[in-house]
Amino acid sequence: MIFVNPGMRYDCEGIWLHFKAAVFSQPSCNVTAEDYHDMFHLMTQKWPCDTSLFWSKTRALMHSYAAVSPHLWTLEDTLVGYMFNDLIWCKQHEDEDFDFSACPEWSACKNHPVYSLWRQASQNFAEMACGNITVLLNGSISDAFNRTSMFGSVELDSLNPQRVHYVNIHVVASLKGPQIESCGQGSVEDLIHVLQTRGFRWTCTDNHQMLMMLQ
Repeated sequence: MIFVNPGMRYDCEGIWLHFKAAVFSQPSCNVTAEDYHDMFHLMTQKWPCDTSLFWSKTRALMHSYAAVSPHLWTLEDTLVGYMFNDLIWCKQHEDEDFDFSACPEWSACKNHPVYSLWRQASQNFAEMACGNITVLLNGSISDAFNRTSMFGSVELDSLNPQRVHYVNIHVVASLKGPQIESCGQGSVEDLIHVLQTRGFRWTCTDNHQMLMMLQ
């Protein structure tokens, strides 16, 4: 992260040129994660073990948790996350320029330029994870663990059981309820089954006191 490690230097112009090349090389619904390969090569980062925080359907709580736990790293804390968070982009149909107002919805096509970038960023983030990692899930919804989410479909499969010592799951319900899922019921059990099948060690906690206080 630029502000955390001010001594780090990146080829900003090169990153921009490779980003443009990836988006402009294909129609807006045919930009793959591989098209961003050269850009990501210029944005390689490393961070300490025991710091990776993953989440699904808990964005606001995740940011609050990360704010009071400065040792934790989320995808948004990486260089690519800092640069592209909350941005939407695609190629204009007629000109070699960006369109920021009339892009297709993510669900409209498999290889959406925004979705493809985040898919590759998520894979890279998970592959770098080591030591003890944290996963934050929403216990007030069905399918707290969803196999089609970015965590369920990309990050989980990219975690390396030889690098990750423990996957520490926190299931947190809204203060106003309801408590639909927990460590012992619902889709969280499916996540635990996947972890066990792949040889991960894990812990699971319902409604961790600090996370409840942060709400």
